[in-house]
Amino acid sequence: MKVPILIPNIFNHPFTYDSDLNLKVGDYVIVPFGKSKVTGVVWDDFEKKTNKNFAIKKVLNKLDVPSLKKNTIKFLNWFSEYNIIPKGMALKLLLLSSDAVEKISSEFYEQFKNDNKENKIELSKNQKSCLKKMNVSNQKFRVHVLQGTTGSGKTMVYFEALKEIINKGFQGLILLPEIGLTGQFQNKFIEFFGFKPAVWHSGITKKNKQIIWSGIANDKIKVVIGARSSLFLPFKKLGLIIVDEEHDQSYKQDEGVIYNARDMAISRASFENIPINLITAVPSIETYDNIKKGKYSLSKLDERYLNASLPNYEIINLNNFKLETQSWISKKIIEKVNLHLEKKDQVLFFLNRRGFSPHVLCKKCFNSYSCPNCSINLVYHKNKKNLLCHYCGYKTLLDRDCSKKEKCDFIFSGPGVERISEEVKKNFPTKKIMIFSSDTMNKKNSSESLEKIINNEIQILIGTQLISKGFHFPNLNCIVVVDIDLSSQGHDLRGAEKNLQLYHQLSGRAGRTGKPATVYFQTYNLNTKMISDITNKDPDIFLNKELEIRRENNLPPFQRFIALIITGSNERELEKEAFKFKDFIESSVMGRVLGPVNAPIFRLKRKFRVRLLVRGPKSLKVQNSLAKIIGKFKFPTGMKLTVDVDPINFN
Repeated sequence: MKVPILIPNIFNHPFTYDSDLNLKVGDYVIVPFGKSKVTGVVWDDFEKKTNKNFAIKKVLNKLDVPSLKKNTIKFLNWFSEYNIIPKGMALKLLLLSSDAVEKISSEFYEQFKNDNKENKIELSKNQKSCLKKMNVSNQKFRVHVLQGTTGSGKTMVYFEALKEIINKGFQGLILLPEIGLTGQFQNKFIEFFGFKPAVWHSGITKKNKQIIWSGIANDKIKVVIGARSSLFLPFKKLGLIIVDEEHDQSYKQDEGVIYNARDMAISRASFENIPINLITAVPSIETYDNIKKGKYSLSKLDERYLNASLPNYEIINLNNFKLETQSWISKKIIEKVNLHLEKKDQVLFFLNRRGFSPHVLCKKCFNSYSCPNCSINLVYHKNKKNLLCHYCGYKTLLDRDCSKKEKCDFIFSGPGVERISEEVKKNFPTKKIMIFSSDTMNKKNSSESLEKIINNEIQILIGTQLISKGFHFPNLNCIVVVDIDLSSQGHDLRGAEKNLQLYHQLSGRAGRTGKPATVYFQTYNLNTKMISDITNKDPDIFLNKELEIRRENNLPPFQRFIALIITGSNERELEKEAFKFKDFIESSVMGRVLGPVNAPIFRLKRKFRVRLLVRGPKSLKVQNSLAKIIGKFKFPTGMKLTVDVDPINFN
């Protein structure tokens, strides 16, 4: 019997093998491929028909793994078509290091056993009403958005919805945008459900990944809390998907296989014909548009849990309170912070910049430090005593012979969180202070650090946007936005939307236990409308305006964008080839091809980068027309094309 086997590689079609085994679609098998043996899956189609006679190799054996469901295969086929990637690469996302895990001893699943000991938490009237609207009992596909002020108890509502699904014998998946959130979230889950969920992200050991993969495939594990990649686990009986912080841009995978996990989660729910809940304080523009069109149902939690009030906002006009040289914190802010500290409030200084200083310049020779591999400044990290490229990871020491005389004499231009931390320590020398960024919180001791913050052992935090993502700090009642002007600059299509979401999330960290809280904005900008726009209690006002601007200018979500990035090591050759490529595809693509232009970060990891942009209708025909034509264009050796469907940024 001839069978089509898809292997986890760069091929967009299954290969034909011969087999005496009783195989069906979805079975995992071992097959010879080239000089090695690989894991493959019996696929559902023969895309390549040929009359040529060729020797067919035999399937070596069938693995003891429950078959991959046909719905999951359909989802992977669609995923491949939508994101313009080979089917074999879509399958690779589902396998574990290109392998399937055969059945393992059931004792390994014991730690995830559901003992039905969940903690009964009484929902408020508003929460019960939202739960009713979620209506997951019919088990059919629908997208529901639970929008709620930060601290309104959204998690408890969707936990109740998930409990109903688990009690019916189904599995559940909760997607979170950041690895750092899983620890605190896991504790909250155990407290509510009384059993341990499986946690899935890149930091999990290989052994644990094998246990979880097998437990999911065999329906031995009921709930997975995971980052983007958990969406591709081989669930046997998936009953509900929850995407927490659905607006978060971390759901976009922008290296390797490029995709948006939130959008793909909606698609997977559709193929599985199960409900999906999107959870947010401020919906993404795409989600908001779908709510307005009636495609997604909506429920809202307007009150914070136990009626805690939202923080007040206060603008500190830096034109009236001048900053001292090499200082970023005004005297007025120091006064305000002292008042909060006297009341035992925790304080957060917020600046969305890692490191000490984003720009280092010699005042004798005027040379600045930039990355030798990327067209970007190196950021000085004083704690690590090095300069670092945040794009390619290049490191160097702060030590250089000056072209004028002796050693360079450095000026550090602009602040990062480390620099703010130094200034905070000078002004509040007796207080315990901690930096909260991806440099400090992705370490093994980060759970200890979180515990200290929760217990108010840390009085002052200096944090980047990582702190805005769902953490619960009961004593945090004062937030100082060090430089609102800095975050409102830039040429990002989604800049205004990102700021709205960031500052709503950020302010939601404050005043969660009922004490009065304040967010202070330092600014030179007398146009305070921008601040009142992004902090308005009703974000829908801003989203409506933003949607109108997008509609008038034919921007997403009203058109599809596909970015085509060509990289190469020879700048002139790259430019020539980019124009040739545009001419080659232009007449075949269902949409307008704009560019080529140099990417804003023109050189990255020693490669030059040129961008084209396809604008077209929201239809798979755009992807299909592009996929057909780009496969026929042969780039010279050393040049590479990357396709990004629905790009989030334009770096």
